[in-house]
Amino acid sequence: MELPLVVGVDGTDAALRALDWAVDAAARHGLPLRVVHASRWERYEGVAPEGPADAEQVIADGIVATAAERAARRNPEVEVTVQVLADDPVDALLREAPYATAVVLGSKGHGEFADLLLGSVSLSVAARAHHPVVVVRGDRAGLEGTHGRVLLGVGDPAKGAAAVRFAFREAEARGCVLDAVRAWHAPGYGPADRAERVAGPPHHYEQQASELIDAAVAEEAAAHPAVHVRRTTVAGPPHRVLVRRSAAADLLVLGARRRHTHFGLQLGRTGHAALHHAACPVAVVPRGEQLG
Repeated sequence: MELPLVVGVDGTDAALRALDWAVDAAARHGLPLRVVHASRWERYEGVAPEGPADAEQVIADGIVATAAERAARRNPEVEVTVQVLADDPVDALLREAPYATAVVLGSKGHGEFADLLLGSVSLSVAARAHHPVVVVRGDRAGLEGTHGRVLLGVGDPAKGAAAVRFAFREAEARGCVLDAVRAWHAPGYGPADRAERVAGPPHHYEQQASELIDAAVAEEAAAHPAVHVRRTTVAGPPHRVLVRRSAAADLLVLGARRRHTHFGLQLGRTGHAALHHAACPVAVVPRGEQLG
């Protein structure tokens, strides 16, 4: 039996968008949905408790009850369970991650400028989890999945298998194209090497990027023959290339390097840029994780 999707809710609009996305994803994959609200009462964001602790418990129970009702209205066929945890949200969600297919979180932000911001809980969980985390953000087209395209940022084929597998499963469930993209650049040359630079090194690096894509997707492409894979190499910094291309995607999937410390993942420039600026939801998949 596959693990459920876990979605964190806190009563904000961003969390409700994440809930809607998670309900749709659970339905696509035939998974149950677990709705979690976690907060230490004395640190509850947006509420200044003046009464006893049980009043804050009532607030928390109301948040998950409202979320469950919303999920049932969106898709009554999805099995939904709820839980309130009186704990730090980041710590609670990190503990939930090993028992979930993915943890789904919202990106805090209201309005054109604020939507570029990422809540501290979402960033911390995405940066530290050793299992897939989806941060739901972006414009309406990306949130509603109208592009018919999953975007995969291709990294090292030897270390990015989990992200590739996640992307193929998502593309297959959606019945959409998988856009596998690898950014490349040619190193700079001095005046003495100008003839060599003009003669072809840029083509060499582009060809190398193309071969890396082929190597990265070969196994999953064979396992998912129904998924149409579009292989694309683009000159430029990876964080800019992927953020720009996310405007035509329904989900951006990225691998993340694991650190063998209590800090969990090390998110690089590409991951940070995507989580703050992508025009669609972003899935951060740790390297080496076994999915399903």
